[in-house]
Amino acid sequence: MTLPLDLLMFGALIAFILLGYPVAFTIAGVATGFAVLGWMLGDFNLQLMGAMGQRFFGVLTNPVLTAIPLFVFMGVVLEKSRIAEDLLETMGRAFGTMNGGLGVSVMLVGALLAASTGIVGATVVAMGLIALPTMLRNGYDPKLASGMVCTAGTLGQIIPPSTLLIILSDVMSNAFQQAQYAQGKFSVETISVGQTFAAAMVPGLLLVAIYCAYILARARLFPGDAPAMTELVERPTAGEIAGAVIPPVLLIIAVLGSILGGIASPNEAASVGAIGAVLLAGRRLGISTRLIVLATSALILLAVAASVLPVRLQRSDVSLGDYALAVTYAGLAVFALGVVFKILTSAFASGLLRSAMLSTLTVTSMIFATILMASFFSLVFVGLGGEDRVHEILQEMPGGPTGALVFAMLFVFVLGFFLDFVEISVILLPVLIPPLLVMGIDPIWLTVLIAINLQTSFLTPPFGFSLFYLRGAAPKEITTGQIYKGVMPFIALQVFAVLVLWTIPHVSTWLPRWLY
Repeated sequence: MTLPLDLLMFGALIAFILLGYPVAFTIAGVATGFAVLGWMLGDFNLQLMGAMGQRFFGVLTNPVLTAIPLFVFMGVVLEKSRIAEDLLETMGRAFGTMNGGLGVSVMLVGALLAASTGIVGATVVAMGLIALPTMLRNGYDPKLASGMVCTAGTLGQIIPPSTLLIILSDVMSNAFQQAQYAQGKFSVETISVGQTFAAAMVPGLLLVAIYCAYILARARLFPGDAPAMTELVERPTAGEIAGAVIPPVLLIIAVLGSILGGIASPNEAASVGAIGAVLLAGRRLGISTRLIVLATSALILLAVAASVLPVRLQRSDVSLGDYALAVTYAGLAVFALGVVFKILTSAFASGLLRSAMLSTLTVTSMIFATILMASFFSLVFVGLGGEDRVHEILQEMPGGPTGALVFAMLFVFVLGFFLDFVEISVILLPVLIPPLLVMGIDPIWLTVLIAINLQTSFLTPPFGFSLFYLRGAAPKEITTGQIYKGVMPFIALQVFAVLVLWTIPHVSTWLPRWLY
């Protein structure tokens, strides 16, 4: 009995990726090879390749995916302007005097950075360089300290705005439409980025609470694992805490609030985040804080006033007051843009802007190259009958929809040991999700379950990205084995969080239903 080409194709993809070849080229090469092989064996119709151009054009013009570069830029600018260092130092001084306090501060800072930067690598490296040595000096168990740093960094994948949630939103929306067409519904509903962000918000905060509860409980049961700080440090004043916490919190409110409130699209909110990150970076570049505050106030005033009192100069009944408002709005915009330009000039002179743009280009290129090649891969996979095979496998699972969902979640979890979240999201999920939705599973609930599952892939050995990031930033006395052992309890906690969401779906569905 010969193994079907679709299964061979998926196995070959995993094998070549594990050999270390660049992901995008590997996906394209495997898809090309099996398309030719399938055509030679009479199992693949090469005319399907005519849909490639339309698929690529759809990806590049997708209004959801085009928000990714701006969110990446926002995160990179905040990371390079050392916002993380201020937060870690301030929170460490605030909570360090209690058992487990440093660990709690790491988790809280991870949550704040997740909601403002969303970049796992940057967060893990920053904490590995700053917080990990401090915890080790104060007697923390090396395994526990390493696990906390790795786990706090992964919060950027479940707490919005995150690249994972944006990609999942697009994948889930397309799958939901396919499922409705398969059910004979032609007036279809979609899943928006706002709904996905709203659904992930409470589960993300729940994860933070579970982590903090575990750290405090372990510190109480085993005080030697997470002792109070032995270093003499001055507790931060209320002003210092406000100065470190309020700016990123305001940025989070501006970005997420505009999306969840329906005020702005993801692209527009990402633009707000990028400008906000530039303004926050101005403090590090020597720009007057007063000037930055005035520019920020001007932009807020302009946004509010323009929505309450819009001016349309093309109308025939424009009054003198309308012209006065238009001049005022223009003045606010020019002043704010002047300050932004001043900050960008300083950032360019210091090298920060060039470094941020290069990092943004690198990350964005990697993501879009993978998505484009995955579209090519899925076209060939479907042409070889892979989509029908996945549907049959899920339909034949014992236990009906629940059994199919358990199998899908376990399959994604196992693949997370070997593949990146982008690869799983854009290669596997488009063929795995539609049959689940046809069975009647709630798409919003399923999105959050998969998001936490994929977040776990950053922690699972041997290829968890957070493990690699920390290995490069950790002190020499931290071994790879200690890092692997340190993340095990937190992987178990994430599995527990999935079980909580499984048994209480309302945790992830009430906020999007209330808002939308």
